[in-house]
Amino acid sequence: MTADEIQQKIESSIEGASAQVRDYTGSGDHYEVLVVSAAFDGKPLVKRHKMVYEALGAAVDGTNIHAIALKTLTPAQATQA
Repeated sequence: MTADEIQQKIESSIEGASAQVRDYTGSGDHYEVLVVSAAFDGKPLVKRHKMVYEALGAAVDGTNIHAIALKTLTPAQATQA
């Protein structure tokens, strides 16, 4: 799975999401992902991460995506970061 495919899955599954995806090892299976969405508003970190994992589905299987480092922010949090 490519960074672009991960971005597309997240953005099409989480309402109003904007995702930035980076393959941080160059191996094609270790990614850093920043997701900004108003859908995260009022949700704890665990729920936000669960939403991203649900968007990626079976791709987080240890082969297609072996490791993923998530940062999930609301638009207000993103402007402060």
